[in-house]
Amino acid sequence: MKEIFPIIACCFIAFGIGSNDTSNALSICIGCGIINFKKAIFWFGCFVLIGILLQGQKVMKTVGRDILEINFFILTVSLFVSAFLIVIFNWKKLPLSTHQVIIGSLVGSGVAFDIDVNFFSFLKIAISWVISPLGAFLLAMILYRIMEKTISKLPLFYIERVLKILLLMSSLLIAYNTGANELATVLGGVVYIDLIKKIQASLLGSFFVLLGAFFLSHRVIETVGKKITALDPYSGFAAQFGAGSCLLLFTSFGMPISTTYCIIGGIIGVGILKGIETVKIELIKKIILSLILTPILAFLICFLIIKILR
Repeated sequence: MKEIFPIIACCFIAFGIGSNDTSNALSICIGCGIINFKKAIFWFGCFVLIGILLQGQKVMKTVGRDILEINFFILTVSLFVSAFLIVIFNWKKLPLSTHQVIIGSLVGSGVAFDIDVNFFSFLKIAISWVISPLGAFLLAMILYRIMEKTISKLPLFYIERVLKILLLMSSLLIAYNTGANELATVLGGVVYIDLIKKIQASLLGSFFVLLGAFFLSHRVIETVGKKITALDPYSGFAAQFGAGSCLLLFTSFGMPISTTYCIIGGIIGVGILKGIETVKIELIKKIILSLILTPILAFLICFLIIKILR
């Protein structure tokens, strides 16, 4: 019966992904008025499920097996601490990296439990935390410049139609990667210690992502889609497709990276091209601070809890 507790924690975190990471995929589309909230949520849920079913296996293996030998106790503590932090940050309207919190929690628990942690694997993941948003930042800038020299020469009517289609496609690409990377990070532990089968975990996780997106995502969508910089379909597509391409590349290598990091990197990239004065520097500082603090906080909380309980 106790096996149900880590699965319950996974459901909470999946709900948190829906409420938090929906902004990564949809905030630009909704912010630009291309699609309404309910339709966006429906398509987001569909592509999250497709993503984890088709390409979630590699990331599940990295999190569930490659970093450390997870046991039931470590997994339960790590997932409940992660769920708690995700809910708190989301309530504060701050975007946060779910996978960063989970990996910080697992490593903190493993160190406290005296389990060998594969720090080489962890180092590769930590490096990806830096490279991936920079990659999205550069890709978004390059794409924006290419679009200026190509699409901008089309008649205005066609530009609007083309951009709406491209922006929706890039949103679905982000949603796909949310399933293939972010949700796979959450479920890697419970799948690899055989608490639940991969297909069952994928269906259950996707359902709770959808619930979180429907009930709570509007709080963070407002932060990412409207408050970092002013986005139009033009710059929105460049930011989102740059982030989506970067995510797909890392997912192909089984690296659990943050959709939040990538989309914010892309938005900042196009914001700087439009003029540094259009970027809300203070808000970016606040987001970066939360992204640095959350894995450290997760590590320390789990470390202390395991030390106290053992």
